[in-house]
Formats: sequence, C-alpha cells, structure tokens
Amino acid sequence: MSDSKDGTAVLAEQLLDLGVESALVMDGFDGCVMGILERFGMENIVIYDKEKVIQQLMDEGCDSYEGAVEYYEFNQLGGWHGDQTPGFLVLLPKYKTI
Repeated sequence: MSDSKDGTAVLAEQLLDLGVESALVMDGFDGCVMGILERFGMENIVIYDKEKVIQQLMDEGCDSYEGAVEYYEFNQLGGWHGDQTPGFLVLLPKYKTI
C-alpha cells in the first residue's frame, strides 16, 4: 500500500483483500472501523465503533455529546441502505477499556 493513498482508498483496498466488495462505508469515518461482521448466508458488512463515531462527531463540531448522539441515531444508525448497510459495535461495560 502506498502512503500517498487517502484513508478511504486504504480501507477500500483492505476490504477488497478480505473479499468484501459490496459493503458500504461511511465517508470520513475510516478511523472508527472495528472490522468486518461475517454472517452465514449473508454478505459481510463493515462494523464501526459507536463511541468512536460519536467522539468524531463531537470533534468535528457537534456542540454536545447529546447532539452527537442525536445526529448519529438519525443519520447513521437510522440510515438504512440495504443489506450492506454498516453496523455499529456497542461494547458491554465489562469489555470497555480505560
């Protein structure tokens, strides 16, 4: 991989290397990707870390945590684009790191 590629090109290349050709990604949120969800009989989808997505929204201008959550819930979680729509990982409290 070339260092001159932008993050989206690198993510797209990684997905192709894994045989994930039709999964949808969220523009500008490559740093929030956790991995791929494999499901029997279904296409793989990209999984994002919900808290990282919300933090990025706050870093990019949402005025509060609540505002970022509202934006996330309506525009990202609520944005259904078919079976390749990305998913969001919510860690159970036991597995959260400090």
